[in-house]
Amino acid sequence: MRILLAAIYPYAFLLLYLIIPFDNYIRALPNILMAILVVAFPFIVKKEDFKKLKSLPIAIFLGLFTYLLIDSFGSGRLQDDFNIIKKVLIAVGLAILYIPVADVRKINSAIIFSSLAAIIFSVFNFVLITDATGSFAFGDSPQVVESLLIDRLYLGLLCTFSILISFQSIQKKYHPNNNYYLANILVNAVFIVLIASKIAVVALFFLILIKQFYGQRKIWKLVTAIATIGILTGLFFIIKNEKDNQSIQTENTKNPTAFIENSMTYELRAVVWNCAVNVIQDKGFSLTGIGFDATKDQLAACYETQITNIDKREKFVAQRYNTHNQFLDFYLSAGFIALLLFLVFMGVSFIKVRHQFFPTAMLAILLMYCMVENLFHRQIGAYYVGFILIVLMTGKHTEKTTE
Repeated sequence: MRILLAAIYPYAFLLLYLIIPFDNYIRALPNILMAILVVAFPFIVKKEDFKKLKSLPIAIFLGLFTYLLIDSFGSGRLQDDFNIIKKVLIAVGLAILYIPVADVRKINSAIIFSSLAAIIFSVFNFVLITDATGSFAFGDSPQVVESLLIDRLYLGLLCTFSILISFQSIQKKYHPNNNYYLANILVNAVFIVLIASKIAVVALFFLILIKQFYGQRKIWKLVTAIATIGILTGLFFIIKNEKDNQSIQTENTKNPTAFIENSMTYELRAVVWNCAVNVIQDKGFSLTGIGFDATKDQLAACYETQITNIDKREKFVAQRYNTHNQFLDFYLSAGFIALLLFLVFMGVSFIKVRHQFFPTAMLAILLMYCMVENLFHRQIGAYYVGFILIVLMTGKHTEKTTE
């Protein structure tokens, strides 16, 4: 029985990460696979496997989950906040469930094929929608938004993972698989540009910049670093100007379409961040927070007073938009202690993996996405944070230098 479970276990893990983007279509399967992993874990895990858990970042992250649970229970809001807390558990739980798996390359392959499957699905939908509507447009067009398998932010995150894994898998000496990895990098990079996933584009340029600090010091690396900094600066001003133009367009349009409202991601974040700051100022310093559900209530109350456009105000209040920033969310919902634990996790993780490009790059991706999204408010976000935790936990065993 144990031999059979040990044979099935890695493929259950692989299948889980392969089908994550298709959660809306096969909602029960990820939960079934998680149940299989949880049930099989005690039967196949070995004593030496637990050595992988001797990771300070994982211990701190587990401490964050424990604190969130105790804080919520002690404040009498566990029932309201458990939906978010359990996603933190999913992330750290995946890292723990991973330890019997001997080869992380299986999960890396699952990420690559998952990204390609999501791209193929989205392109197929785009062709169908374009044929039905008779119009053709990329970027922020309705066709693109409607055709994507998952939200653009998370699809961009998945494509970024796939590019980074492919780059890390390319061997210095010629190998036939190098061609496939290069092709995968090209496909994912082009797709990111076509769907206009700005955070993914920025993340990729930051990864290029980070890469220049690894390997031998060469003059072309300095040139690349300077060029990348210039491009990132240009992107900043482009995004800023786009945000200003969107604000002007919204003010001049009395009844903006639902698509325009949903696509103005930077304006949305500007509003919710401003309200989050207002709530922090009203509440003052908080050691233990007000709860995840109560935070959304406070933000909704702020939208009612701060947003003058009636249609826009009703949209924000009805959707009860969260903070769209994981750091703000932890502080408002669980207080300074939770924020401190999360920052310590980030800092310790960087110290531990700073000499290795791949885990450092994954940590940088986590940092960038936490600045614009509450990853633990979505199950798909929890799964991908779990993947990052696995990389951080196993980085020293899997790192392979590429120059």
